[in-house]
Amino acid sequence: MSILQSIARELYGLFVDDGSLALAILVLMGAIAVLRVTLPLSPDVIGPAIFIGCGAILVENVLRRARRR
Repeated sequence: MSILQSIARELYGLFVDDGSLALAILVLMGAIAVLRVTLPLSPDVIGPAIFIGCGAILVENVLRRARRR
């Protein structure tokens, strides 16, 4: 059973190395999905919003990690 747990941990770590980064991206995607349903936004707005949002989340995460060291 420990082999299966080890494999599961490795797979989890492969996709979710930093939980706060993954959570922030999921929140961003959820917010954009809600806005897409409630407002008539075109893909010309949504694409850049996702790009800028993910970039901002990544920069914030890197700066937070750099401050810890």
